[in-house]
Amino acid sequence: MSKAPFRLEMDGRTDEEREKDKEMRKAAVTPPMGTFFPEDQANVRPEVRINMTSVNKLLGLNDPPVQDNRFERMKLFGAVASGDITKLEGLEEYLDTYHKTLMSTDYQPEGKTVLMIALLNLKKEDNKIVEYLLSIAKKKNYLNELVTARRTDTSYKGQTALHIAIERRKKRFVKMLIEKGADVHALACGTFFQPLSEKCFYFGELPLSLAACINQEDIVDLLMERADVRRTDTLGNSVLHALVMVATDKSDTIDFVTSMYDFILAKDAAMNPNKEKLEDIENKQGLTPIKLAAKLGKIGLLKHILHREFLQEECRHLSRKFTEWVYGPASGSVYDLDSVDTYKPNSVLEIVVYGSEIPNRLEMLQLEPLNQLLEDKWKSFAKWIFHIKFIVYILYLIIFTAVSYHNHEEGRANPKGHLLRAGYAIVAFGSLYIIIVVLIDLRKKRPSLQAMLIDGYSDLLFLLQAGLFLICMVLYFCGHKQYLAFLVLSLALSWMNLLYFSRGSKHMGIYNIMIQKIFLGVIMRFLLVYIVFLTGFSAALVTLLNNPTEGLHLDAANTNVTEGCNEPNFKTISCTILQLFKFTIGIGDLGFTEENEYKHVFYVLLIFYIVLTYILLLNMLIALMSKSVEDMSEKSTNIWKLQRAITILDIERYASCLKKKLRSGLKRNLGNTERWFLRVEEVDWKNCERNLAIISEDPGKSNTKQPESYREPSQQSLEVQEEEQALLV
Repeated sequence: MSKAPFRLEMDGRTDEEREKDKEMRKAAVTPPMGTFFPEDQANVRPEVRINMTSVNKLLGLNDPPVQDNRFERMKLFGAVASGDITKLEGLEEYLDTYHKTLMSTDYQPEGKTVLMIALLNLKKEDNKIVEYLLSIAKKKNYLNELVTARRTDTSYKGQTALHIAIERRKKRFVKMLIEKGADVHALACGTFFQPLSEKCFYFGELPLSLAACINQEDIVDLLMERADVRRTDTLGNSVLHALVMVATDKSDTIDFVTSMYDFILAKDAAMNPNKEKLEDIENKQGLTPIKLAAKLGKIGLLKHILHREFLQEECRHLSRKFTEWVYGPASGSVYDLDSVDTYKPNSVLEIVVYGSEIPNRLEMLQLEPLNQLLEDKWKSFAKWIFHIKFIVYILYLIIFTAVSYHNHEEGRANPKGHLLRAGYAIVAFGSLYIIIVVLIDLRKKRPSLQAMLIDGYSDLLFLLQAGLFLICMVLYFCGHKQYLAFLVLSLALSWMNLLYFSRGSKHMGIYNIMIQKIFLGVIMRFLLVYIVFLTGFSAALVTLLNNPTEGLHLDAANTNVTEGCNEPNFKTISCTILQLFKFTIGIGDLGFTEENEYKHVFYVLLIFYIVLTYILLLNMLIALMSKSVEDMSEKSTNIWKLQRAITILDIERYASCLKKKLRSGLKRNLGNTERWFLRVEEVDWKNCERNLAIISEDPGKSNTKQPESYREPSQQSLEVQEEEQALLV
């Protein structure tokens, strides 16, 4: 950014005003956007200011007479904010007398001009102050400088008078400023205009984006005639991106956002038919508006975009949905798969499936065509590849179990030795393959810790299983007997990981999800509290019972210690933890405490422990598990669909060499372009009476076409190629 031009100004302030300005600089604070109190304005000094009194003395000239009606900054701003033009009488004469302009540094603290003050405080449409200020600037030839001035403070940097006029919904003044030369591409990029927190208002920085985000269609229409609709802000966002950012799922907001979105899209297509489609512009994150809506979880707007259907001929090509037939509540439609299908990278489907930070992605996956697209991929190829992987893993498990069971026979001279070594090699290569695949997958997805515990639960278990086996192999070749511990842990995890393949079946998949959620939720919290109780009471009891009485024979105590934890005793912390755990499950023994001096204290502690754990915690665990199962029963199906969707996309990614053959949908000619569509048949009782006048009622076969007499020209161009028709019968 270029530096501001050097400014040389005349200083017509009195000594009293100079002292007051010095005091204000000492107590300067960040100024608000607009205020009725001029004292709140910041004080900015010019680079060079010439004292007029000193110059006049040097030249032997008399000072100009002191005017009673002086317009120092505070007075001028107050007069402008009042909206009373009579308070500005004598302003023009004052400016001429003291060689000032409305763009003097005195009159624009932090870049806030007197014109901005006037626009911020508009009280009625026939406000004459704005026109008066513009006329003064025009007479003195700095009109363009006044209307294009930008704020320079951190919070509101880049804001112009045009932004303020748009925000105040004053089309008359917006048009006036544009005619006077206002910059229609000025960027308001201060911190207040960035998506940093809920207290900020991000609108896309550009005037056009601001008008769109505050639902000013008439101003948007005016600006689109003069501004480049494809201009983007500092984040690379276009006006459509900005609308996505401000959209919410509340009915009042989503209604105006979708209406404005379609208005801009249709008007741009009419104005710029040969330019790049406005909806295809990507921001600096590589996201188009539809992808941004998916990433931010704006389900209402995403649904509207996916289901957008224009009936007007001139806008027909902008549709993403084409209804082919309707019969009562049933209908058949084709959906545009552009930016939706995974055939191209960073698709909407990938964003939703892998977007663990998206709060409502379970609901988003139920939207058409996402739901039908996943079902189509599963039935066409993913199901068969998944079943093959299941069979391969079963064979891997059988080999792993066999070599683990017979590992003690490897050193003997028997014909099984070669088979055991071959089995170990197969398991080792399998474990190495699992580690490589999981690490590549994690590197691509880069999930957060929370996402790892939710979506990457199975990946972590597979990684742990393979890692334990490789550690086992290293210890085995180093001659350490501890390899057996890692071997059995890996074997147990291998059989547990067989549940991963339950997601291929709906009922088993839902059951596995409940187990997973209960373990990660209720049981983990129970174990945390239980460990606290167990450790605390163990420390107390081992301290109490480790002080033998005077009449107690030391030999007996030593005998108990040497016997370890085979016999009930509380001589060590580990044995105490074991004994208390036995009490938790109801198999503890109290016989050895009879000869202890503090057995009554011991009984009190033990009863308290049993009440807290055996009675309270275990019953709470059972109750919470029951409640969790009831709560998850409604969501489990959607969670299962999400897990299956992750599996489908993982399979598709590894089969990328067959991408063209595995592509879903059908190719259709739409005008002069070819697009891929997916046919979806739906039943919708809520909107069953919509479009009855223009859509055929006869569904016929799945590839039914409308009679030519009922079809619009654009519908006639939407023809299925002959070879694809045969596939759809």
